[in-house]
Amino acid sequence: MALSRNQLYQPLSLLSQFQNDINQLLERNYAEDQDADSSKVVTSRWSPAVDIQEKEDRFILKADLPGIAAEDIDITMDNGVLTLKGERTDESEEEREGYHRIERVRGSFYRRFSLPDTADASRIEAKGKNGVLEIVIPKQEKAQPKKIEVKS
Repeated sequence: MALSRNQLYQPLSLLSQFQNDINQLLERNYAEDQDADSSKVVTSRWSPAVDIQEKEDRFILKADLPGIAAEDIDITMDNGVLTLKGERTDESEEEREGYHRIERVRGSFYRRFSLPDTADASRIEAKGKNGVLEIVIPKQEKAQPKKIEVKS
């Protein structure tokens, strides 16, 4: 890693970049060894942060997708796997002139999540607000015990 003059005067920035590089290396090695997180695909340029919460009647998935329009996000459900993909487009080179630092990642992302059998795929809803995509996955209604009458 080559150091620029600006980085020498900003040690915290350099430390942060070093930590990100180490985390990516460890994450890649762990995934190769353990096949741990199949929701992050190697072909993705970046991976949005995602929180998944389980409530009594639903699952809630929240993904940080700032700067991405709703029409640039594709959500599909197939065979119990929820797929989230999209792209944050690059700025043109002319717009990059004058920048001292570019840290926001651009390009495509792709995440997949295996859902439990209790998820009701037919009622999934998604909405975006303030750069956060929220996907609500209702659980199937619990089957109530059925009383069977014995006929004589």
